[in-house]
Amino acid sequence: MKKRILVLAAVLVGASCAVGPNAARDVSATERNIKIMPHDEHSHARPDEVRVDHLDLDWTVDFDAQRLEGTATWTLTRRDPTAPLRLDVKSLDIEEVEAGQGEVFRAAPHEIVPGDPVLGDTLQVELSPGDDRVRIRYATTEAGTGLQWLEPSQTRGGKLPFLFSQSQAIHARTWIPCQDTPGVRVTYSAVVRTPKSLRAVMSASQTRELEPTADHRVFAFEMPYRIPSYLIALAVGDLEFRSLGPRSGVYAEPEVVEAAAAEFRDTESMIDAIEGLYGPYRWGRYDLLVLPPSFPFGGMENPCLTFATPTILSGDRSLVSLVAHELAHSWSGNLVTNATWRDFWLNEGFTVYLEQRAMEKVYGVERKKMEVMLGMQELREEMAELPPKDQILHVDLKGRDPDEGFTGVPYEKGAAFLRLLEQTFGRDRFDGFLEAWFNEHAFTSVTTEDFVAFLEQRLLQADPEAAKAVDVHAWIEEPGLPADAPDARSDAFARIDALVADWKAGRSSMDSWPVAGWVTHEWLHFIRSLGEAEKPETLAEIDQRFHLTESGNSEILAAWLELCVHSRYEKAWPALRGFLLRQGRRKFLKPLYEAMAKDPALRPMALDIYREARPGYHAISRDSMDKILDWK
Repeated sequence: MKKRILVLAAVLVGASCAVGPNAARDVSATERNIKIMPHDEHSHARPDEVRVDHLDLDWTVDFDAQRLEGTATWTLTRRDPTAPLRLDVKSLDIEEVEAGQGEVFRAAPHEIVPGDPVLGDTLQVELSPGDDRVRIRYATTEAGTGLQWLEPSQTRGGKLPFLFSQSQAIHARTWIPCQDTPGVRVTYSAVVRTPKSLRAVMSASQTRELEPTADHRVFAFEMPYRIPSYLIALAVGDLEFRSLGPRSGVYAEPEVVEAAAAEFRDTESMIDAIEGLYGPYRWGRYDLLVLPPSFPFGGMENPCLTFATPTILSGDRSLVSLVAHELAHSWSGNLVTNATWRDFWLNEGFTVYLEQRAMEKVYGVERKKMEVMLGMQELREEMAELPPKDQILHVDLKGRDPDEGFTGVPYEKGAAFLRLLEQTFGRDRFDGFLEAWFNEHAFTSVTTEDFVAFLEQRLLQADPEAAKAVDVHAWIEEPGLPADAPDARSDAFARIDALVADWKAGRSSMDSWPVAGWVTHEWLHFIRSLGEAEKPETLAEIDQRFHLTESGNSEILAAWLELCVHSRYEKAWPALRGFLLRQGRRKFLKPLYEAMAKDPALRPMALDIYREARPGYHAISRDSMDKILDWK
């Protein structure tokens, strides 16, 4: 960790990211960014009238009251001089609203216009001629879903509390009054006061630690690159930093920081791999933060500072495709962002494709093939359960919570569409197309229509004969998985299929299987090859041989426990309870609770476990599990 003395004795701490050489590129992109975006069904904001441009935050973190309190000051661009500023707010305690010019503020007429339970309310601020700034004094409340406050017992260290944010898709409005739409991009600064034993980190650059006060450490942050509200992120906890290379590092609790650094040691190679394909990394540094286990997702691509679940710390780097995925968002999602949540596939489909290309370059073709096969298997299984409307890439989310669109479709179907384009037009040509897409739309938000127009102009028209083989409309606007969806064939998986077939036919014993060299993907394929349910005695035989119920690999254990639930393998129940109590990753929780809820004999067990586990889950996970279990 490098340190430098700054004015007022400010000291650089292990920083999220430094301002890179492409900062000027963002400034020059400002006018492109301020194009009028399509109406976002999930925001009350009207940026075509008054648009937020820069945010200054000043917070005190109060763990006793479990709230942030302070101010959010917005600098505005006013297209309609008579229109009010409209901000999205939900579960916030608005104490004071002022408007003015420069540093001169006065009380501003305002009202909170009631909305609905999903979108929240509108904070409407009346502006006078010349007003270009609005300052809001407010505090968060316990009803907000964008922040999770953890008791010491919920952390790895067990001694100090922890706070982290999770804003995607529309949870930023529960901790920042903002135009909470991915179509609006802003720069921001922040001053954050924390208890003296804790450190703050944010998705920002130029992290400085200022002179402490009598009661607080004081951190200052700057983000000079324009990002949407859902990418503003904060965490506060007992954190240490370890360097991974010249421009990467990892934050984590002291108890796991060494394991995290060892797990993520290939991060610099991943950055190099994606840069070699699609152009420079434009964010300065790339750091990771390993969160406590209640984090509801595998990772969150906050710029310069990926938030990651501890469930990927397997000890053998077999789950670091998640790092490749979140890193790839630095191009697809953060640099070029979906303008609305129905365009979500432009973030995630592109990112899965980039992730697969990075894994191929760093770990080899066979690793990529295994990941493609597993992803397509999961997609087909999920699509068999989804209604047709949710099988569409350009999904219609009007009147729905955008979190309902976070299925495997935008991820895996989106990536399959891009693999088809690569297969059809050739890898070199398609790589050039993607690099141009990122370069020409850098630091902007885009729609599906923008992409289709760019695709038509830059790829389809350049090779009309090849273009005839791709039904773009069917892929993007119609349900189902087209017949020309490209898959992959893994030799490693084929060998496992042969072993399982021989074992089931009684021609061989599992004792001779070469499992010592298997990676996570091979174990997952083996478990899935057993079918949805097996006789309990069969699972007992497998468990006795491979000890899967005792696995320390979260991916393997989750897949095994799901099979155990379907098969009613009761010896796994203690492990099932323990797994559901010690982590809150929605990817693992959802299939396990769903499987138990569908079985009348196991539903009481699901409710009993959930009653104990629910207080430790993030609000996003709780909302999903509440629906599965009809929790009241």
